[in-house]
Amino acid sequence: MPPAAAADAHPHRLQRLALALAAVVVSVNIWTGAPLLALWVGSRTTGSTRLNMGSVVLVVIVLAVCVGLLVALLARINAAYERAAGHVDGPRTSAPWLRSLRGERPGDAAFRVVEQISVCSVAVCALLFNVWFFFFAGSPLGPA
Repeated sequence: MPPAAAADAHPHRLQRLALALAAVVVSVNIWTGAPLLALWVGSRTTGSTRLNMGSVVLVVIVLAVCVGLLVALLARINAAYERAAGHVDGPRTSAPWLRSLRGERPGDAAFRVVEQISVCSVAVCALLFNVWFFFFAGSPLGPA
């Protein structure tokens, strides 16, 4: 296939790549950026070194709003990716993890790209948290 024909075969490849990268950034920020922003806002509202309930409630509210907005943004990115990939909206189907495993064909349980990115980001964040907790955090009880 000539190079020009190869480029025309996937006209939305760059758009899909950009949307996948945006999904990675948003998915990682659900686990890192939103909690850090919520803690920063909470730290700005407390006037002393003591913890107060107003700051805790504010952190919870900011975290819930930020995560809600990021999840909504991730859903929009997913919809845009599906359009760029040429997937047609067909009949509504349940997610692969909600289906019964009895009598399914192997091809039925395919994850979409944004779902794969979300699952991978959760796995990477969990792995990094465990590495930090067990090797770098230190003991809260002090040296043993």
